[in-house]
Amino acid sequence: MKPIITASQYASESAGPRPPVLLDVRWQLGGPNGRPDYESGHIPGAVFVDLDAELAGPAGIGGRHPLPDPDEFGAVMRRAGVSRDTPVVVYDGGQGWAAARAWWLLRWTGHPDVRVLDGGLATWTGDLQTRIPAPAEGDFRPAPGALPLLDADGAAALARSGLLLDARAAERYRGDVEPIDRVGGHIPGAVSAPTSENTGDDGRFLAVEALAVRFKELGADRADEIGVYCGSGVSGAHEVLALAVAGIPAALYAGSWSEWSGDESRPVATGPEPQ
Repeated sequence: MKPIITASQYASESAGPRPPVLLDVRWQLGGPNGRPDYESGHIPGAVFVDLDAELAGPAGIGGRHPLPDPDEFGAVMRRAGVSRDTPVVVYDGGQGWAAARAWWLLRWTGHPDVRVLDGGLATWTGDLQTRIPAPAEGDFRPAPGALPLLDADGAAALARSGLLLDARAAERYRGDVEPIDRVGGHIPGAVSAPTSENTGDDGRFLAVEALAVRFKELGADRADEIGVYCGSGVSGAHEVLALAVAGIPAALYAGSWSEWSGDESRPVATGPEPQ
């Protein structure tokens, strides 16, 4: 199943016999909570999900956005109307990171039918609504492990044995700047692969063929295993999604740089090369 869906495809499915559950996950790193934007207008039927509070656990040694407790995540999804046999579509304000985080969590916990609205809310040409829906309780029960997950040791090993992609901006990878975490740089052996290069100017994913070429040039065709990390496991989920669009499976290091750099015993590489 293709992991993304266009606005026109969603509109058609929402009017059909098996309409998807729709989740609105508008979020910005360091920005205001997305709930007010949701309340001022959202795609009809969409239920708001708070990334910081509901798609992540408390910040700490596991990073800025560690994975949420599976049982708590399941309760959030059931309240949103998610059932195992019901399709789910997720969208955000257009960047795609937050929607990809929700996509990854649902897929990792075993939901078989989850797609991201390609290009986000900006691609929706229909009416918006302000009415807050009250969906019937869903029956989704998380079963973690359906997608591969890396811890810090696993990421370090994969950087040497396979291909570990760093989805952050290139200047953070090089260590030129670090606006958020303790220190700049990257995991030794990781390859710079900014998430921003997976999409066009319109915020939509590049064509499958273009994504396949991009990841081949990064070494995906020569690696038996591929992993991705970012700052805190959010934009990295978007890169895992981009790889999935290209038909390439990849693991996510959810703790990412915020966890890695918070441990002073972990080595840090700087500069443009993996090292």
